[in-house]
Amino acid sequence: MYKESIDKDELADLPLIQFEGKIFLVESKEDYLSSVKYLSEQSLLGFDTETKPAFKKGEYNEVALLQLATKDHAFLFRLNKIGLGNSLKRILENPEIQKIGVAIRDDIKSLQKLNHFKPGGFIELQDHVKDFGIQDFSLKKISAIVLGCRISKAQRVTNWEAQELSEAQLVYAATDAWVSHRIYESLNQE
Repeated sequence: MYKESIDKDELADLPLIQFEGKIFLVESKEDYLSSVKYLSEQSLLGFDTETKPAFKKGEYNEVALLQLATKDHAFLFRLNKIGLGNSLKRILENPEIQKIGVAIRDDIKSLQKLNHFKPGGFIELQDHVKDFGIQDFSLKKISAIVLGCRISKAQRVTNWEAQELSEAQLVYAATDAWVSHRIYESLNQE
């Protein structure tokens, strides 16, 4: 059985984990086509998005990055450069491909502004963990409770529209999608 929640001190004592598989940064048509082909053949994907933070009232930025991850591959789509194409849209609509993430409602709404789609196969981890008695709903705390590890959120408010993303941004983005996949698999092995 899992703990209901975890406090800051317990969290701080846990080992830090990050995605260590292969990261594919998708910025070109060639990369896009091969990535979408691979992802279309998967049944379970970790899901997340990143948006450049807005610091002024009324300011809004579109989703810059869509992350989809398997156990050992993370695909980071630079939507601010390549847009949300129809092949990628089909993955987001496909009910046969489960897409697992935390607080996904706003992510989906933001993606729909780029290319409207009917979401299929999405699983909200915050709802799923309730079945296991977990009452903490941030990805960081769910990771700690289920996996016994913590993830870094240091890159969260960085510029996701930068010309070049840093190595730290790439690992952070890959980790956020991958860890949802890993938590879901771990919970469902119980």
